[in-house]
Amino acid sequence: MARRTSLPLPLAVAVAVLLLLHKPASSSAKDSWLHEKFTTEGHVRAGYDASGRQVTSLILDHESGGGFHSKQKYMYGEFSIQMKLVRGNSAGTVTSFYLTSGEYPGHDEIDMEFMGNATGQPIVLSTNVWANGDGRKEQQFNLWFDPTADFHTYTIIWNDKFVMFIVDGLVIRAFKRHADLPYPGGKPMQVHATIWDGSWWATQHGKVSVDWAYAPFLVSYRGYAVDACTPNGDGKPLSCPKDTDRWMKRQPSDAEWGTIAWARSKFMNYDYCHDGWRFPKGILPPECFRK
Repeated sequence: MARRTSLPLPLAVAVAVLLLLHKPASSSAKDSWLHEKFTTEGHVRAGYDASGRQVTSLILDHESGGGFHSKQKYMYGEFSIQMKLVRGNSAGTVTSFYLTSGEYPGHDEIDMEFMGNATGQPIVLSTNVWANGDGRKEQQFNLWFDPTADFHTYTIIWNDKFVMFIVDGLVIRAFKRHADLPYPGGKPMQVHATIWDGSWWATQHGKVSVDWAYAPFLVSYRGYAVDACTPNGDGKPLSCPKDTDRWMKRQPSDAEWGTIAWARSKFMNYDYCHDGWRFPKGILPPECFRK
């Protein structure tokens, strides 16, 4: 489950210097998604790169993390962002891009969490689907590229039939809805992004903690895009953009099922459907036995 950041605290001058970004003469760039669409908390800095794109940086130090969450709630849609992950030794850190209906029993959530690692070791992408408060549905993948060297695009498609996780246009996981099983389909969700200390869990099951000598840890976001329906209140129809079929009826094509098989065979390092320790007596979740 993606974690929230603690309350903001003052940053050292060195951190402020580290986060200086090029800002064009005109600060009213069209690509100004952060403060228009999100509320921030903790250590957050925003600027513009040389091309005029807004770049938002979240920072983790020994005092606090950082995060932003959407002002709008959504009910199905396509959500995408570009991220450049923490450079160097990021062991114990977790950065995220996810949807959630809130922090309460019975909540729904769709997670993309990036678990830091020692320099030179692969960054792990953990995907998860929570439905009615049950989130024991993780699949984790070693990323097949260096996600700290440049920006890569991470996308969630959520409709009433599938949740799809997409990296640079490649579908790596599809979670299918079954009529008799819980599915995140009834609770509007907000978009979140965070960086936090996950020492107890993130790296080698918590064996490697954050080394604060490498702090501050910085993750950058840009190119946020959302194409989604919004709720109008209980019992009222959704307000949806035109041509929602491009994602509302989206399901993996034959080629994309092939991409999913490729990701599973080459890069998956954990699948909840194979975790006999977590689900003793061989009683695995029922969706594990369905197509």
